[in-house]
Amino acid sequence: MSKEEEDVDGGLALQESKPELKKPPLFKVVLMNDDYTPMEFVVEVLESFFRMNREQATHVMLTVHTQGKGVCGIFTRDIAETKAAQVNQYARESEHPLLCEVEASEG
Repeated sequence: MSKEEEDVDGGLALQESKPELKKPPLFKVVLMNDDYTPMEFVVEVLESFFRMNREQATHVMLTVHTQGKGVCGIFTRDIAETKAAQVNQYARESEHPLLCEVEASEG
């Protein structure tokens, strides 16, 4: 290294640092079973808000019905909370007690 090159960088060796980016934590959007919301309404919600086809929506609806709750999807926190709020608002507007919640995902 010449004297001129040394003066430019102060004699220090520079190494570029790559930022360490972590994936954001994920959250499950979960539908809770109730005794009043029609199964067809649950299927409609799953098709509309979670872009499921009829077969997928029916499978999740039956899981909710038989196991008490079912996962609609796994998203970042903001998206999960927004989807849950949209479903809850739509259910209330449609006069159904359907409840959608957000839970931390293990993976």
